[in-house]
Amino acid sequence: MGRSAFDVRAAYAEHGATLVAFATSALRDRALAEDCVQEVFVRAWRASERHDPDRGSVRTWLFAIARNVVVDAARARARRAPVVADGSVPEAADPRDAHAAVVERMRLAQALAALSPEHRQVVVQVHLNGRDYSDVSLETGVAVATLRTRMFYALKALRAELEADRRADQEGVDDRGRR
Repeated sequence: MGRSAFDVRAAYAEHGATLVAFATSALRDRALAEDCVQEVFVRAWRASERHDPDRGSVRTWLFAIARNVVVDAARARARRAPVVADGSVPEAADPRDAHAAVVERMRLAQALAALSPEHRQVVVQVHLNGRDYSDVSLETGVAVATLRTRMFYALKALRAELEADRRADQEGVDDRGRR
């Protein structure tokens, strides 16, 4: 795939908002997340000839790049000492803990993005928003039993996605699918 075949505008239109949400969730900073997504598309454009559609979709490739960019941004932010209102510098937390938390949030966001909208909805509403199945059922018009079934399969898919992601990390695959 050459540079002329990678349409940055189309890729941004299709995946930009999702990538911003992913980065914002991981970093908890909208402005930094937007900067990261810009960097993702610059890197994608520069490396477009190395993208192999047989190894994964453009979305998967962009998320792999985004993960690396977000981790780099989190590490850079962790190296800077925060200053509080009185001008003092608080004791720094271990940057490895901050990095691990960012990576885990990114993994979860990426795994949630891989679910169908119906499965993602029930996980978000029940587990992340703390709502009851009956409330979600009243809002969506979907039977409680159906919501519970969706939750079962959604959690099963999430576990599989997170396990595959951890295996890929252990095997040392980078954002271009290379070791």
